[in-house]
Amino acid sequence: MGNSVENRSIIVTGSGRGIGRSIAEGLAGAGARVVIADIDPATAEATAAAIRGAGGNAIGIGADVTDRASVKALIAATVAEYGRLDAMFNNAGIAQVKQFNDITEDDWHRVMDINAMGVLIGIQEASKQFIAQGGGGKIVNTASIAGKQGYEPLAHYSASKFAVVALTQAAARAFGKHGICVNAICPGVVATDMWKLIDKGFKDEGLTSHDNEAFEGFSADILLGRPSRPDDLAGVSIFLASEGSDYMTGQSLVVDGGMVLI
Repeated sequence: MGNSVENRSIIVTGSGRGIGRSIAEGLAGAGARVVIADIDPATAEATAAAIRGAGGNAIGIGADVTDRASVKALIAATVAEYGRLDAMFNNAGIAQVKQFNDITEDDWHRVMDINAMGVLIGIQEASKQFIAQGGGGKIVNTASIAGKQGYEPLAHYSASKFAVVALTQAAARAFGKHGICVNAICPGVVATDMWKLIDKGFKDEGLTSHDNEAFEGFSADILLGRPSRPDDLAGVSIFLASEGSDYMTGQSLVVDGGMVLI
């Protein structure tokens, strides 16, 4: 038993850019057949084209993770293209910085709908496909260190990521009997467009005074001496999509360079 994902059919949501793109690139580089799913179809196809240009196997599909019909169509298109689904990465997510008492109901619903409900729908629809085709499957959800510790200017984001951890555990209990492994990855401070928006949010809220101050502050005590790059998540993603993790389920793996020790 090894860590090969050769010829495995894998969806990665929110993979047009950022962490999702690096996960998809890593999987494709290891021989997987990847589906780039993104809210923007043009971004999805551009990333898929770049992977194909590098010698990988990829298609791009526009999908809205908060819309069950869209997720169903995404999985159906994957099966039509590749014959089956082997792994589902529920990675799509957003962040918003607001001080605790300024969070509105609309803010809450927007963050929770994408980050938590989107993962719920992704788990449900992927598990149905795995059960229908037989042979088990892998579900990997993107949580966060904010799913392990709550951060005040990111309270609703933290709540959504705690929800991802809970959904991961509950789904592992629900689907283990079908040979479906459900795990999560908890990234730390990653140099992506999302963190640029978070950093800007800290500044706009008056919590920092200059660009990159929040990013630098959160990164200061990382034991490995640097913030994460998106490709730091590729290795663990390949492992969780492979046979090497067949006896692991319900776990949320912190991949943060030693920022949060739990």
